This record gives sequence, C-alpha cells and structure tokens, in this order.
Amino acid sequence: MPKRCKFSVNVITIWPSKQKLSYFCGVWLNKQKYNALKINKKKIINDPVFGFINIRSELVFDLIEHPYFQRLRRIKQLGLSCLVFPGANHTRFEHALGAVHLMRSAIAILKLKGQDISDEEADAVTIAILLHDIGHGPFSHVLESTLVQGVPHERISLLLMEELNRQFDGQLELAIRIFTNQYPKHFLHQLVSSQLDMDRLDYLSRDSFFSGVSEGIVGSERIIKMLNVKNDELVVEYKGIYSVENFLIARRLMYWQVYLHKTVISAEYLLINVLARARELALNGTELFATPVLKAFLTKQITLDDFINNRIIEGHTALDLFASLDDNDIFASIKEWQNHPDAILSYLSKCMINRRLYKIKISKKPISEQKIAIVKEKICTHFNICDEQLHYFLIADTISNNAYNSVSSEKINVLFKNNKTSDISDASDINLSVFSETVRKYFICYPKELDIK
Repeated sequence: MPKRCKFSVNVITIWPSKQKLSYFCGVWLNKQKYNALKINKKKIINDPVFGFINIRSELVFDLIEHPYFQRLRRIKQLGLSCLVFPGANHTRFEHALGAVHLMRSAIAILKLKGQDISDEEADAVTIAILLHDIGHGPFSHVLESTLVQGVPHERISLLLMEELNRQFDGQLELAIRIFTNQYPKHFLHQLVSSQLDMDRLDYLSRDSFFSGVSEGIVGSERIIKMLNVKNDELVVEYKGIYSVENFLIARRLMYWQVYLHKTVISAEYLLINVLARARELALNGTELFATPVLKAFLTKQITLDDFINNRIIEGHTALDLFASLDDNDIFASIKEWQNHPDAILSYLSKCMINRRLYKIKISKKPISEQKIAIVKEKICTHFNICDEQLHYFLIADTISNNAYNSVSSEKINVLFKNNKTSDISDASDINLSVFSETVRKYFICYPKELDIK
C-alpha cells in the first residue's frame, strides 16, 4: 500500500496543474495555428494549362486573397466568346495566375544566365504581372468604354495598385515603378508589357486551350528558355527564332478565329447596346431593375477624376464601387430587363439572354451606303421606330488587327551568336511584313428576322 501511495505522489508531482496544462496547451495551439498560417501562404495551385503553379511569396498570396483580386474570378477572360466557343468560360483570375507562373520561370532563366535580379525585384515584377489586369471591367474589353467612358483598364489597374500599395503599407512601390516603366531595369517592364511579354504568352496558350482552337498553341516554355538581356533590353536568342515566328502566327490566327470572330463581334455589340439603352433610360429617370453597384454606373457620369479624387458615390469611393462590379451584375440585370415595359430594352435583353444574336456581314471593302439605306428602311418598318433609335438595331463599324508592330519601340529583338541584335522581321528567313500590316475589315449587324439578301 505505501508503494502505491508513493507512486501516486510521484505522478502528481510530475504532471502539471490544470492551470499550467491549459496555458501550455494554449501556447502550443497558437503556435500551431501561426505555423499553419505561414505554411498555407505557400500554396500550390493546379492549373489545367501549365500544371502546378507555386505561390512562393506571402505578399503575393495576400494580394491574391484581397477582394480586388478575387473579383477577377467573376470577370470572363474572353468576354462573350463562350457564346461561340462553349469551353471559353475561363476568367481573368486564372490568366493572372498563369502569367505569374511564366514570370517566375522567366526570372529563373534570366538569373541562371547571369542577370542581376534581386529577390525584391523578382517579387515586384511578379506582383506587377499579377495585377496587370486588375482594372478590367465586366466581360473584360467588351464594356471598357461603356460604363466608364474614356478610362482604359490599364489606368484603373494602376489606380487599384496604388490603393493596394496604401493598404499594404508601401510594399507595392517597386512593383508600381516596374509596371509604369519608371524603374532603371527596363527589361523587367518588358516582361510585363511588350510584344513578347508574359501576359501574351499566357493568354494565347490559355485561350487556345479553353476555346479548343489549336492554332493558338505557342511554345511558351521554349520561348522563355531562349530569353536573355542585352543592353537592358529583353532579347530572344537566335535558337528561339522559330518559336517566336510560331508565336506571331498563332497570335494572328487567334485574333481572326477567336477574338475577332464575327459572331463574337455581333454578341459584344449587342451587349454594348443593351447597356447603352439601359443607361439612356436611367439617365432620363425611367425606373429599371439593376444591382446597386450597376445602378450607380447607369445613373451617374463617373469619370477618371472621380477615381483619382476618391469621390464618394452611394457610400463608397468610385474605385471601390468599380471593384465591386462584375459579370454577374450585368447578366442578372439583363435577365430582369427582358420584362421591362420599354420595347427596345426588352427586345435587346431577350436577344442577349437567349442568344438571338444579330446577323453580321463582314467585308474587306466599306459597306455601301445603298446597302445601309435598305437595312435602315426595313428596321424602321419592322420595329416601328424612329431614326434616333436606329443605332440600337443597326451597327456598322470596322475591326482591325496586326500581329506585330515593327515600328514600336518595344520590338522583338533577336540575339545572334556574334552578340549583335536584330529585329525579328529582319532576322527571320520568312516574310513577316504581312504581320506588321494592319488588316482592316468592315461589317454590318442587324436583327436576324430581317430578310435582307
């Protein structure tokens, strides 16, 4: 019996009290939570195009988690192209992450080749490419000049980056300098914005993958491995010249087959007209359904000065208001507008929701005035509208594209073995001048129910 008591005393002496146990457990759990938070910021994302993407910077992770960036999940990369290519439903969110992956690969290659790039610069240029599209409005380029007139998405991207820099206590200063080409190492800016940047390398590969248009496939990995720097300019080593040629060919084909596909053009102009009609009604005091954030943009003339001066609109700064607007606001409102008393808004909305897109005819020559006059007459008769309302039913415009700008200051330069450089159009043994020429086409759009030969 005494031995058993002695054993009990020893146990009590060694084991801590309840208060101490609670304290030590609390410390241990808090430490585990802290470590878990640190570990969780080193994410690995499975991307269908490039495989596993590593998020190596805690700041990059925090920026990805920010509502400004999460909004890109709700902005389609290719606007309304999914009405033609059903798989093209990817978003600006995936595109930005893919560009980050390519940027990290490019930085690793350049450092391997002896370029002096500090960890701080590597993180900054990664942040610059991560946020390069953060200022896109709903459906990407489609509504760029509709809801906020005269303010390109690049300008809004910069304003959002400056606001994020304020929220993150100045940690984005270097990224902003690289983004605006105000940093001495010019080649870092070229990785973000040039005719052979990580943005283009990702979107061609990604858009080709999701649209199913195989002509857009580019050898991005090969091109990145051939990158180098000469006199602070980004260059491609001569061994990569064929990959660059393929890149330019792919870009040209993707523009005509996907980005400027005639049915995509028809859908985009129809969406623009829906919003234009809703805006006209809203400014004239007509009551119509809209999400609160969309209603603010329909009923008010929001300008660049409003963004710069942090004007308060509906209880939010203009910038925060814009950062709350996405594709969902647009389509939720259009869905309801199908039943609006205004016949034009109702008709346009039904066409949009039910994919009754306008008929489109494209020509290499300008559409004749006689042809346009015939269409105008039939529209006015069929829809019983006046001339002032014709622009909602008749669209006559142009589309243009060139795959490579040979007169740009940001040319694609090829580095030869003798250490000399030359523009790709001169270095290539095929005629690339056709890619430098701006191809312009003319088109006319009108409702399908009009029987016009």
